[in-house]
Amino acid sequence: MDSHLNRLSGAALACALALSACRATAANPEQDALQVVQRWATAFNESNVDAIVSLYAPDALFFGTGSKSLVTAPNEIRSYFETALTKDKPRGAQLLDHSVKVLSDSVVLVTGMDRVTGTKDGSVYQRDGRVSFVLEKRGESWQIVHFHRSALPAT
Repeated sequence: MDSHLNRLSGAALACALALSACRATAANPEQDALQVVQRWATAFNESNVDAIVSLYAPDALFFGTGSKSLVTAPNEIRSYFETALTKDKPRGAQLLDHSVKVLSDSVVLVTGMDRVTGTKDGSVYQRDGRVSFVLEKRGESWQIVHFHRSALPAT
C-alpha cells in the first residue's frame, strides 16, 4: 500500500512540475512584447497604416518623431501614420541596440536605438533615433500603451 501511495505521490509531483514548466515557457512577457514591436516594424516597412494602428491601445499615449504635442486619441495616431507612411516610400524601421525591462507579467518596457529609412527625390536616407515602447497585456493580446521616438541630436 505504501509503495502504491508513493508511486501516486511521485506521479502527481511529476505532473505538477511538468505543468509548471509548461506555464513558465508559455508566458514569456519579454518575447510577447518583442513580437509586437516586430509586427510594428513590419507594418511600418509595408506602410500598412491599419496594421500599425491596430497595435496601439485605444488609450495609448504617443509622441512620434514629428509630433508637436502628445497624441492621446486613436484617430490622431492614425492621422500621424497616414501622413508619415504615405510619403518617402519605400519606408523602413529597424530596432537596433535595445533593452527590455519586464515590469510585471503584463507590462514590458522596450527602449533603445532605431533606424528609419525612406526615399526622397530618388535618394535613400536613414535617420537614427531613440525609441521607447511600453506594452501592456490586455486580455489575451499585447498592445502598445505608450510610444515615444525622437531623432538623435546633431553631433
